[in-house]
Amino acid sequence: MLQRACRFAIRAALISAALLAWRVWAAPAAVQQPVVDKFILDSTIQPVSAAELKRAITEATSNGAKALLVQMDTPGGMVESMRQMVAAILGSHVPVIVYVSPSGARAGSAGFFILESADVAAMAPGTEAGAAHVVFEGMKPGSTEMQKVENDAAAFLRSYVTRRGRNAKAADAAVRVSRSYTAEEALKDHLIDLVANNDQQLLNELNGYQITRIDGSKMTLNLAGARIQVLHTSLRDEFLSWLVNPNIALLFIVAGALLIYLEFNAPGSIVPGALGTLMVLLGIFGLNLLPIRFTAVLLLVAGVGFLVLEAKFGGHGALAVAGIVCLIFGTLTLVAAPIPQMGVDPLVAIALSLGFGGITVFLVRLAIRARRRKAHSGADAMVGSRATAMEALAPEGHVLVEGEIWRAVATEPVASGTSLRVVGFDEMVLRVEPVPPVQPQEPRNDAGREQIPPEAKTPES
Repeated sequence: MLQRACRFAIRAALISAALLAWRVWAAPAAVQQPVVDKFILDSTIQPVSAAELKRAITEATSNGAKALLVQMDTPGGMVESMRQMVAAILGSHVPVIVYVSPSGARAGSAGFFILESADVAAMAPGTEAGAAHVVFEGMKPGSTEMQKVENDAAAFLRSYVTRRGRNAKAADAAVRVSRSYTAEEALKDHLIDLVANNDQQLLNELNGYQITRIDGSKMTLNLAGARIQVLHTSLRDEFLSWLVNPNIALLFIVAGALLIYLEFNAPGSIVPGALGTLMVLLGIFGLNLLPIRFTAVLLLVAGVGFLVLEAKFGGHGALAVAGIVCLIFGTLTLVAAPIPQMGVDPLVAIALSLGFGGITVFLVRLAIRARRRKAHSGADAMVGSRATAMEALAPEGHVLVEGEIWRAVATEPVASGTSLRVVGFDEMVLRVEPVPPVQPQEPRNDAGREQIPPEAKTPES
């Protein structure tokens, strides 16, 4: 009876295991939810933003994302950085979707080149794109050079716009005549692929959408139920994006220079010198990422020179005014910004120049006065002081000078308690001489003649 029950249990277990294995084998494979990485580009186009986009493409490729969604809102920026970003998008293994969003955003200047380079170009209602005319950094070229630059930029744009199947003529107009397009106009002129209100609507409309890669191959996007995963920038990138602002970089340099000056006036404090050096280096690093005019640097150097001359020689303020004017023009023209957002704010330039100029003149004057003032200490400080003989000096002995006892040698023998004057010192031995007594002045009449005492007058006859 027991054996029969055991056999039945074993058979039941084997049948259950077989049924479970069959269900697992026959069941369709679970459909994995697709992931779309999202990168937010809402700053100017410069080396830091170019590095961030390259890192986002690399991370999306390593994550196995179905696409990289770039949400863009930029006024434009540097041409070289734009070319790097376009090259990264064209060479990306993962499809790149550039979406100008939210409403009110724009893809201006260099941003238009990036928008057109994407596998999918999209815009939200109420956005704009275009005005991609090349702006020279710090110079006004001739007509021939300007034509060369325009032709080069237009050819660069057409080189990938045509391969994406978009309207090369309309894109060319954005470069040559700075034409801008609304979302609806860009869609009508075949500059973008679609208009969507938000990210989810965009992905839903792109499900099953066929795109043309830069090599001419076709690819169908499968984004049904895709989950959007936002790629956050690192702390390093956020700091560099903040530091590349020329206003911040100039504030770092000015504050750091003042801290270094404080270290020179208080040697050994260490903290001001170390912190000031770090701030100056960070400021220079930030400016190094931007196009700098060397003529503006010369203006800044000349401004500092005028301020130092004012503090040293005193020009009744004329040199200080000239120095501050040089500083203002130097800071205003320091960055050869292709767009106003990358230049130095006029209020910041004026405030920094006035503050730095006033502080520099004041501190340099203090330093020059301190340098000119003779340092007196020890026996040197006693020269010219009054002394009192503590004993008879014949001619050597001890004297009391300002509450201190010194060994002294008199020019002639003097008695104890005699008032003396210190005239010099040799190897910590003072040289003194007697103070001549004050001779009382004889009274004189108004005519300058000696007055005769009343008792010396003779009676009148």
